[in-house]
Amino acid sequence: MSNVAIAFLLTLIAGLSTGIGSLIAFVARRTNRRFLSISLGFSAGVMIYVSMIEIFAQAQASLVAQLGTRPGSWATVAAFFGGMLLIAVIDKLIPSEENPHEVKSVEEEDEGAVHKGKLMRMGLFTALAIAMHNFPEGLATFVSAMQAPEVAIPVVVAIAIHNIPEGIAVSVPVYQATGSRSKAFRYSFLSGLAEPVGALIGWLILMPIMNDVVFGVIFAGVAGIMVFISFDELLPAAREYGEHHLSIYGLISGMAVMAVSLLLFL
Repeated sequence: MSNVAIAFLLTLIAGLSTGIGSLIAFVARRTNRRFLSISLGFSAGVMIYVSMIEIFAQAQASLVAQLGTRPGSWATVAAFFGGMLLIAVIDKLIPSEENPHEVKSVEEEDEGAVHKGKLMRMGLFTALAIAMHNFPEGLATFVSAMQAPEVAIPVVVAIAIHNIPEGIAVSVPVYQATGSRSKAFRYSFLSGLAEPVGALIGWLILMPIMNDVVFGVIFAGVAGIMVFISFDELLPAAREYGEHHLSIYGLISGMAVMAVSLLLFL
C-alpha cells in the first residue's frame, strides 16, 4: 500500500471515530467523566509533544535547508503561528452554542431543551461546526502521515479520542429530536467525514506545487494547529470533565507515550 493510501486510511479512521461517540451516547446512561478527562489530557499530551519536538523541528530543518538559517527560522515561526490563527478564526466564526468543543456529556444533552425543533437544530449545527473544525485537522493528520510515518499512528489515536465527545455532541440531540438512532449516527458519521475530505482536497490542491518549502510551511502550520487545539479545546475539556490532576496525569502520560514511540524509530 502506498504512503498516500496509508495516510488517507489513517485520516479516515481518525475522522470516523465520531461514530464511537454516537455508540457511547446510545448505550451509556451516564458519562464516564474520569475516563474522558484522562483520555482528553492524554490526547493533548501526544499532540503537544509531537508538534513541538518532532513536527516543528522537521519543518524548520526543511525550511532552513532551502531558505537559509535566518529566513528559514522566521518562516517556520510565522507558519506555526499562522496555523494557530487559522484554527482560531474558524473557532471564532462558530457560535458557542453550536461549538463542538464546548463541554457536553450524555446526561446533560439528554436533559437539555425539550423542544424537538431546537434539539434538531442543535444537532445539525453541531455537526456543521465539527465538519468545519475537522477539515484542517484532516489535512494536518494527512500531512503528518505522509511526511513522518513514525508519528502518524499516535497522532491518529490522539485525534480519534478527541473526536469521540464530538460524536456524542451531534448524535444525542438529533436522537432526542427524531427518535431515530440511525439518523443520529448518520449525522455524526458524516460530520467526521470532513477530515478525510479535508485531506483529499488539501492534497489535490497542494500536490502540483509540493516542494520542500511548501512542505516546511504546511508542517509548521500543522504543528500550530495541533498545539492550539490542545490548549484551547482538549485541556479545558479534560479539566471540566474531571479533577484537575487527572487531566495533568493524562497529559504527562500522552507525552511519555509519544516520546517513547519516537525513540523506538531512531
